[in-house]
Amino acid sequence: MLYDFRSFVNPGHYAFGKGTFNHLGELIDRRKTPTSDWTVFMIDHYFQDKEETLNRIPKSDKDLVIFIDSTDEPKTVLVNKYRDQILAYQETLPAVMVGMGGGCAMDYAKATGLMVTNPGDSKDYQGLDLIKNEGIYTICIPTITGTGAEVSMTAVLSGPEKKLGIKCDYTIPNEIIFDPELLATVPDEDRFFTGMDNFIHNVESMNGSWINSMGQAFAEKSNDITVDVFMNKYKDRLEADEKMMVASIMGGNSTTYGQVGVCHALSYGLAVVLGTHHGVGNCIVFNQLEKYYPEGYKTFKEMQAMQGVEIPANITAGCTEAQFDQMVEVSWALEHMWNNAFGPDWRNKISKEEIKDLFKRM
Repeated sequence: MLYDFRSFVNPGHYAFGKGTFNHLGELIDRRKTPTSDWTVFMIDHYFQDKEETLNRIPKSDKDLVIFIDSTDEPKTVLVNKYRDQILAYQETLPAVMVGMGGGCAMDYAKATGLMVTNPGDSKDYQGLDLIKNEGIYTICIPTITGTGAEVSMTAVLSGPEKKLGIKCDYTIPNEIIFDPELLATVPDEDRFFTGMDNFIHNVESMNGSWINSMGQAFAEKSNDITVDVFMNKYKDRLEADEKMMVASIMGGNSTTYGQVGVCHALSYGLAVVLGTHHGVGNCIVFNQLEKYYPEGYKTFKEMQAMQGVEIPANITAGCTEAQFDQMVEVSWALEHMWNNAFGPDWRNKISKEEIKDLFKRM
């Protein structure tokens, strides 16, 4: 494995199990001080009319609630907007940032919490270790599982020119609440797509050149659990969701000690040009990658058949050559992913023409 020395950081605190969401108020109160006594809640817009869940959120009159539209991928321009809204809301900085939802809401919370304490435009921080100041204390609460965003050191953002994460030690949440009861209303199709996001980045990590024993262990166990969940019809959905929360933790950690590969590089191209959502995009791409990940592809198709989920097809049928070229350039620029997939001489292992052909089959 070729990379510079790094001492990796993991989230500081975990609360795992049924009913842990009920203790959110206690966790927030521990962080409040006389000069910083309010909270920002960034919540997936799915919950905007879910009164039963909203009533459980320990919001005070001082706090700010921002509902996140998760229809589209997180964008740098909206991170900047939310940062400005927070800074204008009170004279003091918030004590806590809470991100509640899927990867979109959690990545917005992670990125916005950093931009509150770092000057400039969030697009200028897309990359590795560009953030200089620690952000607002962040608590993430996943309500769908598989993205790994809750434990990842990356907040993935689409900017004006590229889709790339803000990646550094400060991006990792300070605290996470894993309550499987919050996953009960996730539709089966969405559950499959995010679960496959987890499966795919583990496959890419395990088959990559950057993997080490730590990442391998996380990825293997994560995919053992993922395959068990999606190759069986669990009578108790709660039990399956709790297992997938564990798989997501391990999967997120596997990419900390490894790296993603061909699928994620191509899905970023779809996201930038067509706005394809991450989990769905990964499935669309992986559906064409039997050549690169034959064993993972076989298991992926078995899980798809078991779950009866239709993967969108022909989404690029109406694209122009200019759009295909843009997809290729966005993907090609993600050198770290190609390096992991094929090694330092990756440019001799795959061509832009081959990448364009893959996009035309999607």
